[in-house]
Amino acid sequence: MSFLIIMVLLLVVMYVLMIRPQRQRQHQQQAMIERASVGDDVLTTGGIYGTVTEAEGDDVVVEIADGLQVHMTRRGIAAVLPPETDDEAEIVDAEATEADASDDVAEDAEIDEVAVTDGEEVVTSDVGADNAAGDRR
Repeated sequence: MSFLIIMVLLLVVMYVLMIRPQRQRQHQQQAMIERASVGDDVLTTGGIYGTVTEAEGDDVVVEIADGLQVHMTRRGIAAVLPPETDDEAEIVDAEATEADASDDVAEDAEIDEVAVTDGEEVVTSDVGADNAAGDRR
C-alpha cells in the first residue's frame, strides 16, 4: 500500500514540476503567435527576421527585405519580437561608431615588422623539391 502512495506522489510531483510548466509555455507561445499583427517584427522558424505586412486568419505575409515578401502560415512564426526602443537604437549606433573609429586607428598605425631570433641557427634541408614531390604516397 505504501508503494502505491509513493508512486502517486511521484506522479503528482512530476506533473507539477515538468508537465504543467511546459503546457503553460506552449499556451503562451501560441497566444503570442495568434496576436501577431501587421507591423510586428517576427522571427520565423527558419531563422529569418521580418515584419508582418498582411495578416488574414492563419496566413501572414512577412517582408524580409525591401520589396521581398514571403507568404507563410502563423505556425512558421517562432517569436514575435518586442518593439525596439529609442535607447536600444542609440546603443547600437554608438557601438557601430566606436567600431568604425577603432578600425580607422588600426589602419592609420604603421607596424614595423622585425624578425626576432633567439640566437639559434636556422636549419635547411639538402633534399631538393623534386625528390620530395616524387615521394608522395
